[in-house]
Amino acid sequence: MKNMTLLIFAIVLVSTSAIAAEHHSGHGGGNSGGGGTSGHCMKAHLSKFQPAHLETVAPEAEFSFLASNIQKPEQVSVTVKGIPVELSSEFKDPNFVVKGKLPSSLVNTTARVNIKVSAKMSHCEAENGWLLKITE
Repeated sequence: MKNMTLLIFAIVLVSTSAIAAEHHSGHGGGNSGGGGTSGHCMKAHLSKFQPAHLETVAPEAEFSFLASNIQKPEQVSVTVKGIPVELSSEFKDPNFVVKGKLPSSLVNTTARVNIKVSAKMSHCEAENGWLLKITE
């Protein structure tokens, strides 16, 4: 009977440890064990918008901004008043300098340069932008 009690105690102890380890493994709280860094990301940082916010520009004016914490420039897309804009980029450590041109159809209006950065995980995606006044 004593051996049976020890056996049951050992099974319960091992089971409890296994359940606890399984429950905590996905948190990734530290640098070791469990969830690791697969669920962690650094959001893209978008800055240095040129021309500046609410600046008056000519139709088809060029614009630029810096994008950091991205792996490749293809992650970045820009629309202006819902119109997709073709982009070029150049890596200048540690940023990508991203450039585009306002659509020719936009004249005498105010338009938002809307930037989206895609990522594998939705909580890692970024979005930003600024307004420009476009003349005739």
